This record gives sequence, structure tokens and C-alpha cells, in this order.
Amino acid sequence: MARERIISSESGGPAEEEFNVSLRPQTLREVVGQGGVIDRLEIAMAAGRKRNEPLEHILLSGPPGLGKTTLAFVIANEMNGRPPRVTSGPTLAKPADLMSLLTNLETGDVLFIDECHRLPKIVEEFLYPAMEDFRVDFTIEGGLSGRVVNFALRRFTLIGATTRSGLLSAAMRDRFGHELHLEFYGTDDLTTILERSAARLKVESRGDALATIADRSRGTPRVANRLLRRVRDYAQVRADGVLTTEVVNHALDIQQIDSLGLDGLDRAYLSTLIKTYSGGPAGVEALAATMGQERDTLEDVVEPYLLQIGFVIRTRQGRQATREACDHLGLPFTPHDETARESDDPKLF
Repeated sequence: MARERIISSESGGPAEEEFNVSLRPQTLREVVGQGGVIDRLEIAMAAGRKRNEPLEHILLSGPPGLGKTTLAFVIANEMNGRPPRVTSGPTLAKPADLMSLLTNLETGDVLFIDECHRLPKIVEEFLYPAMEDFRVDFTIEGGLSGRVVNFALRRFTLIGATTRSGLLSAAMRDRFGHELHLEFYGTDDLTTILERSAARLKVESRGDALATIADRSRGTPRVANRLLRRVRDYAQVRADGVLTTEVVNHALDIQQIDSLGLDGLDRAYLSTLIKTYSGGPAGVEALAATMGQERDTLEDVVEPYLLQIGFVIRTRQGRQATREACDHLGLPFTPHDETARESDDPKLF
């Protein structure tokens, strides 16, 4: 079994999600960061209350770990005081899987579909009349004796979450009244989130300890809370249980997470690109073969953050390391031909 990647923004599974529930904000006032998104939601929710209507359908997009699920729970709590009905695109293989959810929704309920870009086409098309007209046509039985029954649904709000909004069909996207994109968090906002999490976990901190964790959290609250738990464990075992900057640095050094939040896999990727391929350009297939990793692992797990902080660029010829990446690793920089950068289409190589 592969070792857990501490700084991965992907969910760590049901156990981690259950733990994170206790750290989630309950109201919009408690949500930290994402100012533009929160402002738009406050206006939409206030208008819905005045008209006594459910919210229009909402599409939440952005990298994993930024709080799309948290926002869905906050919206449901603010609008009707009930948690949302939760499902995900990969689990809805056929319309019948969705039918029981839709017909059991009360007026104003929130249906949350995570990874909605992975909905099968047949399920997506089944959703269209439900989203537009609050009705569905469902086939009972099959063969020659089958009949189509029209079911009226109560007015509900569908919240879809996606990490890859470009994979959504235009027809699906057009049925959302609000499209909200979540951005990476700054250090100050992450520090505020960590202060609240530390208070709920009854963890004492001093000085810049929490800011140090925030600096290494890759702009992602899920990563920040995960690192807080690791540092808390270290403090309780190797220190007096109090988080200080020194304790945080020792704890994260053990986890091999450096000052920018890079771990061993990130540094191995950069080292391979710089040492083996003279800084690039190098194709992702060649990098994956040299490292003994899957191409998808590099494209979906490693590269997004390295691109975000400017350590890697993508050109028509392949990946290239920047001077900043070489300086961070203490390796010599080889100037590149800067003739042409690629679009952001990873399929080109």
C-alpha cells in the first residue's frame, strides 16, 4: 500500500471527512476567505428568503480541498436548517439511482452532487427536466409493457461540485443559475482557519506556529488541518503539547515537507527534470518512466501546485523547470528556449 501523501489536497477518506466535519463552519459568517463567492451567496440567499423561494442551482468549481462540500453544508444550513442530501457523480450509474433522492426531497432542500463532471450521460440528461421544470419522466418496468410516468418534484436546489469544470457539458453548465469558482487561500486566511481548528481541538499555540503551518499548506484548508493534526501528534509525543515555531518545523521536517509545502515526490519530480533532463523540456511520459510513476499521478497530483508557484512551465516541447525551482533545490539553472509556451491542455504531451 502506498504511503499517505500528507500534502495531497484529495480527501483522505471517510475517517478524515468525519473528523473534518467538527471543524467546518456552520454559517456564512464563519467562512474564512473566498470573499467574492461569499458576497454573491449572501445576496442570492437574502433574495431567496425575501421571495420565499429556494436558491437557484449552484455550481461550485475549483481544486480539491478548498471547501466546496463545506459551502454546500453551510448553504443548506442557512436556507432551511437541514443538512443537504449528498451523493457523487461516480455512484450514480443509472437514473434509478437518482430517483429515490429526487422524490424524497422536501421544498427548499439541497441536493449536493460531488464530482458532477463524472455523471454518466444518461443520468445527466435525466437531471435536465428535474433542474428546469422540477419533474422527471421515469420508465417503470421494461420491454413492451414498460410505461413512462411523469413525477412532479418539490422545488429544490442542486449544488454541483467539480474539480474539472471544463469536462462539464454546455447543456449541464447552462442549467446552473450561479457559477462560483473557489480560489486558493492566502497565508492570513489559512492562519485564521487554523486558529479556529486549534481552538476546537484544544491545541495551544504560541508565536508564529500556526502561520508556519499555513505557509506550508499549499493554499488549501484541507492540507492545513491535516498538517495541524500531524504537528499536534508530534507536540504531544516529543514536546510539551504546545505548538511553537520550533516544534512545527521539527514536526514537518519529519514529514519531509519543506518551507514551500513541497514533499519528497515534488522534489523528486523537480530533481529528475533538472538533473536527468537538464531542466527540460521533457515530456511527461518520459518523466513518469524515469521516476517509476504513472503519468496521471504526475499530471493530477504533482504538477498543479508546481505550476501554480511557478516552478514548472509547460511548452509545446514538454515540461521545463524555472530558475526559482533550481534555486529552491540548490541546483544550477540551465537557460531554456522561451519560444513558445503551450495552452493548458495536458493532452498535448
